[in-house]
Amino acid sequence: MRFTMFKTVKPKQFKYVPRFYNPDKEALEKRKAALGLDSSLNEEEALRSRIHARWKRNQKDSFSDPYKKLSLVIYVGIILTGLYFILFTDIIETFLRAFGVGVKH
Repeated sequence: MRFTMFKTVKPKQFKYVPRFYNPDKEALEKRKAALGLDSSLNEEEALRSRIHARWKRNQKDSFSDPYKKLSLVIYVGIILTGLYFILFTDIIETFLRAFGVGVKH
């Protein structure tokens, strides 16, 4: 038997547990959790799945509303018209001169 001052460290054990992955069953469990039915997912995964499903549903609804698209087009038009008047016309300069704020020529 050999005597040493330092203890040698044993290598870590490798434990491999093979798992069977079924994507169809996983998708079914996520759908069950999203609907609030009994599923084998834990609470955190079920909550995450419900939030994700609700977010996807809200995303679909928000882009299907034609009034939201129209209002976006109107806002962009107002902004572009304002930028045109500020950058390419002297209406702003005339307006400022009328109130005595601008540079006098």
